[in-house]
Amino acid sequence: MISFVVPAYNEAAFLPATLDAIHASAAALGRPYEIVVANDASTDDTAAIAESHGARVVSCSNRQIAGTRNAGARAAAGDYIVFVDADTTVNADVVRAAAEALDDGAAGGGCMVDWEEPVALQWRAFVWVLMRTFRLVRWAAGSFLFCTRRAFEAAGGFDETIYAAEEIWMSRALKRQGRFVVLRERVETSARKLHDHSSLYVFGVLGSIVLRGPRSVKSRKGLALWYEQRS
Repeated sequence: MISFVVPAYNEAAFLPATLDAIHASAAALGRPYEIVVANDASTDDTAAIAESHGARVVSCSNRQIAGTRNAGARAAAGDYIVFVDADTTVNADVVRAAAEALDDGAAGGGCMVDWEEPVALQWRAFVWVLMRTFRLVRWAAGSFLFCTRRAFEAAGGFDETIYAAEEIWMSRALKRQGRFVVLRERVETSARKLHDHSSLYVFGVLGSIVLRGPRSVKSRKGLALWYEQRS
């Protein structure tokens, strides 16, 4: 069985489309599946919407993406685990490619990512470069990461000392367990952070992470881009 794990904090606006897309893609694949929404202390209708869209809800109070992903994975029953962000739309092609990669012996992987809505030229260029870099070094973008349960458990799950870019640490951990692939197929993810913040601010945060390295993501300080919801 495939378990789709969706971490969510106040995602009532985006969750219906995300869950509908998972259902449609999994149905096209024709394999048993489940959707687990890890509801991280939401104050909106996230839990009710998840349940009404056929997901099982697991409640947690982490306010940390790595811990919330782990909470969902612990509750999941599938042999394969697919982590999908709550503002990301999957499709049958990418779900099928992920399942086939795991069938063929991969420990895990990711895929390419596009913006769901129009964005400025600099952001189209940024994601074009970023995705090709991730594919070259074999890192998954956080919007879509998949793995076998065996590899996930052997890797120790997501590193809960990390508050952002946890998918990079997880990609590296999964590569130690076996083959890790980044698919050509792609998902679409919301550009809401780009609409909520200035380009200067976003580039500043990302640049700080690059320059300061791992210590920059060891606490929520300076990571409002991920931990303050503005829309």
